[in-house]
Amino acid sequence: MRTEKELILATKPFAKEIRWKSWFHTLTTFILLVSSIFACIYIHNIFLRIICSVCIAMLLSRFFIIFHDYQHHTILRKSFVANAIFTLFGVYMITPPNIWKRSHDHHHNHNAKLFSVSIGSFPIMTRQKFLEATKSERFAYLAIRHPINMFFAYFTTFMYGMCIQSFLSSPRRHWDSLVVLVLHFSIAVFLVIHFGWLTMFLAFFLPFFLSQMLGSYLFYAQHNFPGVTFKKNVEWSYTNAALESSSFMRLNPFMQWVTANIGFHHIHHLNSKIPFYRLPEAMAAVPELQTPKVTTLKPSDIVSCLRLKVWDVEQNKMISFAEMGMAK
Repeated sequence: MRTEKELILATKPFAKEIRWKSWFHTLTTFILLVSSIFACIYIHNIFLRIICSVCIAMLLSRFFIIFHDYQHHTILRKSFVANAIFTLFGVYMITPPNIWKRSHDHHHNHNAKLFSVSIGSFPIMTRQKFLEATKSERFAYLAIRHPINMFFAYFTTFMYGMCIQSFLSSPRRHWDSLVVLVLHFSIAVFLVIHFGWLTMFLAFFLPFFLSQMLGSYLFYAQHNFPGVTFKKNVEWSYTNAALESSSFMRLNPFMQWVTANIGFHHIHHLNSKIPFYRLPEAMAAVPELQTPKVTTLKPSDIVSCLRLKVWDVEQNKMISFAEMGMAK
């Protein structure tokens, strides 16, 4: 067995950007996204417009994950054009780039730590802490982890969490959160005035709603799945957190493309400098990466992930309300 350092070094050859591939994936996805938006606005056939709306949602999801790679300084570093594109995209996605990067970096550095501030991730309570919590504390904890919160992530996670909450917490530091939100609503109003409510719904609202719902669930399931482990800070290690507490989401080729290989999440957490298009290559080359903890988007797997509520220290696993002997 390789040591932690040896395993990370084994992934190092794949942590090298292939510049033309980065530009190819970025520009083709961006062009497809913009084309789908214009098609949804100007095509008159309602069925084709609905198809375009769903395409926009899928392309927003893909481009967000490419944006996520850029935020890790994994692709297109020191490119003025790339910085302009991804900054504008972060604003468009109501994800202020600076806030997103800070919270996501914290998540990577503290993934699977049992007692740490839940910045950039879903909170985890132990069974004992949950039983000792007040009703309001339990409600807040369960509300964040509830499927309804993920379903309405457009409003809860992005509008409120990324923008409103950050601005209210520190208006001077997070003034850009308010600007992003104002611009977002301005685009919606512009579309309604010039193209009508249906166009705004299909070209703007529905794609955001669907893509951010998918993104919220993907992020949840990548760290909340049967077999996930959490450690006290003194027992925690970066490598174990990547391989034991980050899932491999097995997807069909199309959904793997839509999600820009984010399903190879255990590898991404082991070495976030591996570009998304090289993650399958790394998995194929490093034997230790080939036996991950797996989940899928099958309904049964989704239910299995969503039913997990708290960490049971004695059983060393996440458990459901049924296993706690509590009614929902």
